[in-house]
Amino acid sequence: MKYAIFVVLVLLLAAIALANPFILEPAGFLAFVKRAAPLVILAAGQYFVIVSGEFDLSVGSLVTVEVVVAARLIDGNEAATWPVLALLLALGLLVGLVNGVVTTLLRVPSFITTLGMMLILSGAVFLWTGGAPRGALSQTFRIFGRDTLYAVAIMVVVGVAAVLLTRATYGRTLIATGDNERAAALSGVRVTRTRILAFVISGLAAAVAGIMLGGFAGVSAQVGQGLEFSAITAVVLGGVALGGGRGSVVAAMGGAFTLEAMFTLLNLYGISGALEYTLQGVIIIAAVAAGAVQLPRLTPTPRKGDAHAS
Repeated sequence: MKYAIFVVLVLLLAAIALANPFILEPAGFLAFVKRAAPLVILAAGQYFVIVSGEFDLSVGSLVTVEVVVAARLIDGNEAATWPVLALLLALGLLVGLVNGVVTTLLRVPSFITTLGMMLILSGAVFLWTGGAPRGALSQTFRIFGRDTLYAVAIMVVVGVAAVLLTRATYGRTLIATGDNERAAALSGVRVTRTRILAFVISGLAAAVAGIMLGGFAGVSAQVGQGLEFSAITAVVLGGVALGGGRGSVVAAMGGAFTLEAMFTLLNLYGISGALEYTLQGVIIIAAVAAGAVQLPRLTPTPRKGDAHAS
């Protein structure tokens, strides 16, 4: 089933409700949605990269950079909030553009490109802060992640935009590129531009998630740590093929909600948070294994007559 992930999500929410009935109340459910919102946005951005047949491992470090830079430049000054917000969005676009250009034009595998970018951004943050970020975020900045209505509204806007983009011509060319790059190019698809734009979208999504996490979690040099793997896990949990060419952005966002529900359930039952990484690893390995099993079924088998003809 294309959207089977939502069945899993409902079951997990039911399990959470047994341990904490507060989630059944509007305030409790909205609090859960607010916590999940940054990961949902990251998963939406990561979807575009993965379905094109690539990876983006830089989003976690980019989130950290966004928060640290915002705190340093704003430093409690309300008047600086909006210019800094514009700068953060531009930074996300720039990082995505660099990732896309290096991957497509220089032919560097996206795993290596974005891993390198992750290390560059992490090193830059440590060099600039010495491991202890300085400055303070303004109240206006914090409202985007701290206020439930703002956080939910931003997530909904990003989600709707992602769905509309996948249903446009670009979404179809993206799927075609991830499914068979050469066939897509022969049919007139601008493969390079399509993939670069996917990385740009991922970078922009990471910038938005960083802005929200700054308000929600505060300033920390570890605020984005591990989010790149959480985003990838959410996407594959939603049934998106790691090799590209198959998947739904709605299901990817559903995967993010489901992953957040899993983390919430572990926390409610007092299970160590360290198990979260184990859980993500199991999900990714299972997704790759499932894709490997399904691949032969998706490959057309030559008919007897065709074999004799060849």
